[in-house]
Amino acid sequence: MKLNIEVSDDDFNVIYPESIRRFSKRHWTPVAVAKLASEFLAERPGTQVLDIGSGAGKFCMVGGASTRGIYTGVEQRSELYRFCVKAARVHHLSNVNYIHANITSIDFRKYNAFYFYNSFRENVDRTALIDNSVETGVDLFNTYTQYVHDQFASLPIGTRVATYWTPVADVPSNYAIVGTAFDGLLNMFEKTRQ
Repeated sequence: MKLNIEVSDDDFNVIYPESIRRFSKRHWTPVAVAKLASEFLAERPGTQVLDIGSGAGKFCMVGGASTRGIYTGVEQRSELYRFCVKAARVHHLSNVNYIHANITSIDFRKYNAFYFYNSFRENVDRTALIDNSVETGVDLFNTYTQYVHDQFASLPIGTRVATYWTPVADVPSNYAIVGTAFDGLLNMFEKTRQ
């Protein structure tokens, strides 16, 4: 990826053990989506990009390998967090790091751009559950969704957000859609007004 060579999802996913790889089709961002979204988010070198619910870290690793942005993934599952940290180190991605935390403890003002792949869906869809290592439920879905919405609303004009498989309403109305791809599943927003 650092050499701008196309990498398929099957090729990329060999970095994961089977226990993580098996969730790829449903939970981890496809390489092509991650590449396009990261190019939009990190249009300027040094852009601080936050991946909200980084899971297996795929978006950050693809973005880190294909742009000059600085990627931080926040993940509350300790097994996934530990894997992400190790994978970024093994693959020499010095512009990629991960935080082991719940999204509600993250100050969005430290970042310039955001990626959101409907990370909270498993709270309301039992078929989307990754494991039982974290608490889930409708109340948590509402809390997390509202927290992200409020954080986005408070950020400065020019902030960029890319969402994948996420309702447009999860992004405040003071953001405008400036691009869409993958049959409307990837939406790219920029904050245009307070």
